[in-house]
Amino acid sequence: MKEVSVPAIKRIVLIAHDNRKEDLVNWVKTHREILSKHQLYGTGTTGKLISEETELPVYRFLSGPLGGDQQIGAKIAEGDLDIVIFFWDPLTAQPHDPDVKALLRIAVLYNVPMACNRSTADYMISSPQFTKTYKKILLSYNTKVKKD
Repeated sequence: MKEVSVPAIKRIVLIAHDNRKEDLVNWVKTHREILSKHQLYGTGTTGKLISEETELPVYRFLSGPLGGDQQIGAKIAEGDLDIVIFFWDPLTAQPHDPDVKALLRIAVLYNVPMACNRSTADYMISSPQFTKTYKKILLSYNTKVKKD
């Protein structure tokens, strides 16, 4: 196990599938004041919508199906993102489902808090840990991964 410090100013990635983009934008509007104190990231279209509708700065990765989900997964693995807010659509098949699954797996692997719906996002943003430095535990999977 390894303890890692998560800063008080969080690096938050905002992602939403097409049918959930409006819901995520509305959630960001609701929590604009809190989110304005953090660094925001997003996939292409989602990041653009949030930035345009809230006037918050959002660093944009590529669109999810064009590699954005993989870029975000890499940033999580490098320790460069602290929170994932991903309003995904459970009823619509996505052409990039393997990328989505990989992103979710990486977030769990690196113990990154992840909200996949509005209720969980509300609980997360209202947590006292959201605005404080936080020590998270990373498990070592080295003994569980078979070596070639």
